[in-house]
Amino acid sequence: MKATISNDIRAFQITHPEKMIWQNPQVNKLQFLRYLNTVAPLMLPFLAKRRLTVIRFPHGVPGPSFFQKKCPEYAPDFVQTDEAEGSRYILCNTAKTLLWLGNQLAIEYHIPYQKAAVAHPEEIVFDLDPPERTAFPLAIRAALEMKQLFERLSLVSFPKLSGSRGIQIHLPIIGLSLNYQETRLFTAFIAEVLVGRFPELFTIERLKKNRRNRLYLDYVQHAEGKTIICPYSPRGKEGATVAAPLFWHEVDSALNMNAFTVAKVLERVNQGIDPMRHYFECRNHPLLAIIEQLKKLRKNGFNHS
Repeated sequence: MKATISNDIRAFQITHPEKMIWQNPQVNKLQFLRYLNTVAPLMLPFLAKRRLTVIRFPHGVPGPSFFQKKCPEYAPDFVQTDEAEGSRYILCNTAKTLLWLGNQLAIEYHIPYQKAAVAHPEEIVFDLDPPERTAFPLAIRAALEMKQLFERLSLVSFPKLSGSRGIQIHLPIIGLSLNYQETRLFTAFIAEVLVGRFPELFTIERLKKNRRNRLYLDYVQHAEGKTIICPYSPRGKEGATVAAPLFWHEVDSALNMNAFTVAKVLERVNQGIDPMRHYFECRNHPLLAIIEQLKKLRKNGFNHS
């Protein structure tokens, strides 16, 4: 059985549109692709020119899955790629490529922090990772504490749900030409400030057995070669949750990650709700002076590594 779905470029052919991807709530393949088609204008600015990693679920969610980094040989000609270290990576530069990936049951879309052939990251992302989903209030607390810090530093930040169990905070740094060593100074500083203030709530301990139910501030994750879930990407979790961008006023004790499903986020987008609308206009120039100050502190013996 086949069907068609229209997009801004051309018709895209779908195979097995009735195939159920999520059971609760029920989302079939056609509904999933309609979601991708609608959010494509919001996802593509984050996906474009970045070497993509997807997680495919051939039989739906939950079920067996696998990471796909390399572009398969059977990819159509319109799929753009980038050669690096002997591998050919997909660059999801168009809605048609996104829909083709969706038709391959690529459910999750993970992106590096920089574009292909560019050494400098375009964003900093803090991953606020509670020990389990029931500890989600810890992520809310960490996000709000981080928001206050960023406001004091005159930095603009954008929260989003991870869609898994935590919250991620994005700071755009496009055009600042900061390298990963420099951004590490900043991410370590923010993490250590929070741990210093709230050692009973937050930790930078890498070993899970030593975290004692505290929220892990994963500042190490922001590094070359690492990836983060793309804004608006669905997650391969029961519940059809999404890595949904939020407004800061939505980050409060009433926030419920499970409410931000494929259907709910689709409804928000159709209503014109786009919390990251101005993301690529932000530059966060104050960060340059902050990092220079952190370099001086390190030179004088203050070390975050």
